[in-house]
Amino acid sequence: MTKFVVVPQWQGSGSSRAMQLIDGAEAIRGDLPTAATTLVFVPAEAGEALDTDIRRASSLITTAELQRQAIAGITDPVITIGGDCGVELASVGEALRRDPGIAVVWFDAHGNLNTPLSSPSGSFSDMVARALTGEGAAGLLPQVPLDPAHLVLVGVRDLDDAELAHVEERSIPMVSSVMTSAAEVVAAVESTGAERVYLHVDVDVLDPSVIAGVSSAVPFGLELSTLLDCITELRARFGFAGAGVTGFSPGSPDAASDDLGTILRIIGAISREPRSSTPTTTGITS
Repeated sequence: MTKFVVVPQWQGSGSSRAMQLIDGAEAIRGDLPTAATTLVFVPAEAGEALDTDIRRASSLITTAELQRQAIAGITDPVITIGGDCGVELASVGEALRRDPGIAVVWFDAHGNLNTPLSSPSGSFSDMVARALTGEGAAGLLPQVPLDPAHLVLVGVRDLDDAELAHVEERSIPMVSSVMTSAAEVVAAVESTGAERVYLHVDVDVLDPSVIAGVSSAVPFGLELSTLLDCITELRARFGFAGAGVTGFSPGSPDAASDDLGTILRIIGAISREPRSSTPTTTGITS
């Protein structure tokens, strides 16, 4: 049975509309099976940096611990619903603790590969992928770090100079958002040698013409059909270590319904058990 953990964290985002991530997470939670869904209560306060150079670090550390406690009691792979993409620290971290050899497929418009020193914003969402590989501030690192060669970036198209240098230095695999195909993504993961995958999907990986409810839209993103094909093929080819769907930031609670169908199709594709020659359809399994 698919299990969901909803984490309406906003403190890791640097966006002026960060608190709308709460509305996005709650809108998604309303369409998930209640019996299979756990809500993590995120601290209401903004939090303090704690000499980490990360904004609101104290609240992020508290939320990560609460999230780990929620996930630890679930034996099956978990689909985490954010919140900002900083929620992946705990979710990917737990997946790595269970299987250090997994690959993490990072569907995102942004690389999230800064460190506290290189980040122009000081927001943890700019750093979480780098933190997962063991580089960052104490208290916001996984117990078992991810091998950078097992981090596959897909659809990433907004990288600053420090992130680009890191990608080149560590030979992190990248699949462009232009003419992306499921076969190309599968091949990139196969090249890591991993047998199981964790799928991170920040919904801003989609082209702005596909989805409106994101805080930092970047042009030339993936079409929904391409993303669904990639997810379906990855689920068919590799073992499933878990997933996260993050970054849904609707302009208002009422506006959430405009994009909810798109997001539920993504969640449905992730949660559906693979079947040979089965086309992608809508729906969430429970």
